[in-house]
Amino acid sequence: RDIKEGEILPGTIVGVNSDSVVVDVGFKSDGTISRQEFSSTEEIKIGEKVDVVIESVEDEDGNLVLSKKRADFLKIWGRIMDAFDNEKVIPGKILKRIKGGMVVDLMGIEAFLPGSQIDIRPVRDFDAFVGQTMDFKIVKVNIPTENIVVSHKVLIEETISDQRKEILDKLEKGQILEGTVKAITDFGVF
Repeated sequence: RDIKEGEILPGTIVGVNSDSVVVDVGFKSDGTISRQEFSSTEEIKIGEKVDVVIESVEDEDGNLVLSKKRADFLKIWGRIMDAFDNEKVIPGKILKRIKGGMVVDLMGIEAFLPGSQIDIRPVRDFDAFVGQTMDFKIVKVNIPTENIVVSHKVLIEETISDQRKEILDKLEKGQILEGTVKAITDFGVF
């Protein structure tokens, strides 16, 4: 069959040596994957099924070059694009602080959380968020560079907007309510 570079294919492990894994994807020759692309906890056994991406149809030795890591990335990327297209909420863990914001782990792919998109109030201590798992909405995706921008602030704004609507729907003229004085000025009380 016709095989294109960048395509995800199912394969079967047919050989294992010290530095590479040989995989049959139904092409005229078997392909190789560096052993480093498998996590240390993964079992690499002959006959095991594995999804791979074709990096190159032929290297200098005429072999098919495959990548498991790229296939794993593309599967996660597909789920992220689905969340972006359908405006789904996606959980992520804040990994570290960088200039202008934070780096967030979304299912193994790093995304950027601008400092202005963490909360509706200005954030004083960015480091307090490192290590926290929060819900995010993907607000921007740059497909050619595979960059993702997320926001937690939009979720808070949606919740506040829903609460505001609920309160306004319950208000009636002449109704007596209890409130808290926030500020006193020359022209009135808030």
